[in-house]
Amino acid sequence: MKTATEVCPLCAGSGWKTVPGAPERGVTRCDCQVRARAAALFTGAHIPKRYEHCELSNFTSDFPGADPSIALAHIAAARFVQEFDPRDGQGLLVVGGIGTGKTHLAVGIVKELVTKYGTACLFCDYRELLKQIQNSYNDSVQATELQVLRPVFDAEVLVLDELGAVKPSEWVWDTVSLILNTRYNDNRTTIITTNFPDEPAAGIGGGPDLARRSPAFAATRRETLGDRIGERMRSRLHEMCRIVRMEGADFRQKFKSASFR
Repeated sequence: MKTATEVCPLCAGSGWKTVPGAPERGVTRCDCQVRARAAALFTGAHIPKRYEHCELSNFTSDFPGADPSIALAHIAAARFVQEFDPRDGQGLLVVGGIGTGKTHLAVGIVKELVTKYGTACLFCDYRELLKQIQNSYNDSVQATELQVLRPVFDAEVLVLDELGAVKPSEWVWDTVSLILNTRYNDNRTTIITTNFPDEPAAGIGGGPDLARRSPAFAATRRETLGDRIGERMRSRLHEMCRIVRMEGADFRQKFKSASFR
């Protein structure tokens, strides 16, 4: 039971407040209900503690003097929030090296969507999600694979962080396909971050011929997103998402090095 100090003075605990000047005693959701819903949505988003401070408003201050592409990515994120329409299902694929601010940007978008639109979002670390799915196959674990995946399928906006971070296998590819295809077919918005360049897999576009001609190239070739999730799913991502590229050095390492000078 709420005490007197806990009852909202605007709505007297009803959850509704009168709209001044509205005909026939118009009412709207009280601010206390909006705040309570936002708090519940933030909790349900499962933003990791490490990233709880991340917002679009402090993005540029956390990455001062970074590559120009970082500022352009920030503008793209702000525009995405401004133009957000859950009906079109258009997401973002944020591509960049380690420490360029991809996760900060994704979390900042989630916070804006929750605050401005009351959008139900879910943050998933790609590696942790695959572990949870694998654990569901253990008879001693209560959750089933569907129970693990249902929130991932149903979230209005899903952030899938570090896509491609797990060594590819048939099971990994099948799982990625299931997640992305389900969300694509349901027209749900997905925001994805990845450290792997958005380029074809080996064998596409002449890659293996060059590798055969040059063993040195094969030994030093950096893996691509196509290598990690397969070309079919990479193509699907291009249908689901606009591409945002973030270049530059690892800002965390840069900051750490500067702190020891």
